[in-house]
Amino acid sequence: MILPALFFYLFAGMCIASALMVIAGRNPVHSVLFLILAFVNAAGLFLLLGAEFLAMILVVVYVGAVAVLFLFVVMMLDVDFAELREGFLQYLPVGALVGVAFLAEILLVVGAWSIGPGIPRVIASPIPEAVTNTEAIGLVLYTKYLYYFQAAGIVLLVAMIGAIVLTLRHKEGVKRQNIADQVGRTPATSIEIRQVRPGQGI
Repeated sequence: MILPALFFYLFAGMCIASALMVIAGRNPVHSVLFLILAFVNAAGLFLLLGAEFLAMILVVVYVGAVAVLFLFVVMMLDVDFAELREGFLQYLPVGALVGVAFLAEILLVVGAWSIGPGIPRVIASPIPEAVTNTEAIGLVLYTKYLYYFQAAGIVLLVAMIGAIVLTLRHKEGVKRQNIADQVGRTPATSIEIRQVRPGQGI
């Protein structure tokens, strides 16, 4: 009992400290690294709860893709954050107004939040011992919520194709590979025969 509590306080404390350093860090690269550390500690908390699937998703998706993408974008763009912070004070009233609006919405949601009558019974129902946590999520995801899962996949696919189409730029004068032209080549289109007389050049 003492060991899980120690790990909980360790992961929770490191997660909160890393989250604060993400906001307080002056260097954006350091902020992204602290964000990765916060994700890893949150994954450790999920492991303590017995949700190993969510822990692996957090590490693979957020640490392996999103946070690393942020890091590479920050390093490649070489954004001058000192110049961006110069106009911070003039946008402070608008930012404070938006923050107060968000705070009011969160307080309204928390004040009106209630647990449905069937939720405690569902939480109390145990998972069979022969079924792992990941398998239980898969059974629900691919049966009851199959259409929603497929719809989310289609939305992500369309978003990925749209991002590629919007960012793809073709430069003039650059030779590109054309598979159809290569497959459809014939000797008549690829070979040019010239009759060269003796003593003359081409």
